[in-house]
Amino acid sequence: MKPHVFHPAADAEYAAAATYYAGIDPELGGRFYDEMERLIRDVRRQPERFWKFDPPARRHLSTVFPYSVVYLDKPDRIWIVAVMHGKQLPGYWRERMI
Repeated sequence: MKPHVFHPAADAEYAAAATYYAGIDPELGGRFYDEMERLIRDVRRQPERFWKFDPPARRHLSTVFPYSVVYLDKPDRIWIVAVMHGKQLPGYWRERMI
């Protein structure tokens, strides 16, 4: 399994979304965290498995929350560039791919 690294803005998105859901209900916040960690684990195990939706970026969609993990499969790591809400403007994270 490859290690993963968050772009600082993606890390902030993840934290903000978890805080939002935990503010509604702590259990909901926990479920959001578990789901995002599952997505990240899946990506780390098989990064090539998920759809290239804006090459070279790939995306793994949650079926539970309206979020996805957007990442680049680097030779030595998974570079997570966004923890994206489904209603976000498309491509807002592109500048993070560097």
